[in-house]
Amino acid sequence: MRCVAVFVGINHASAKVDFDNNIQLSLTLAALSIGLWWTFDRSCSGFGLGVGIAFLATLITQLLVYNGVYQYTSPDFLYVRSWLPCIFFAGGITMGNIGRQLAMYECKVIAEKSHQE
Repeated sequence: MRCVAVFVGINHASAKVDFDNNIQLSLTLAALSIGLWWTFDRSCSGFGLGVGIAFLATLITQLLVYNGVYQYTSPDFLYVRSWLPCIFFAGGITMGNIGRQLAMYECKVIAEKSHQE
């Protein structure tokens, strides 16, 4: 739950906190996203999952913007907002942790059932 709360905080900060420029916003969100990974995951597979999701989701978003399906009011870099990969990275880490916790719970329930029979 703490990881989800931090992710919601990062997402909220990207929308509500005013920064002088987009580079400052992107660097701050990148640091917060890496901090989220360091605090709640610290695994190479989790970092790879976050980077992979950030890359693929940003690529898909860029393709949607390029084809006119979606548009930004003011794109930063190659038709994409520069803070977007940071949000996708943090979301990937958060969803990975949720999935890991659900899998651990399922394994625990199955182990308890087999001991009772």
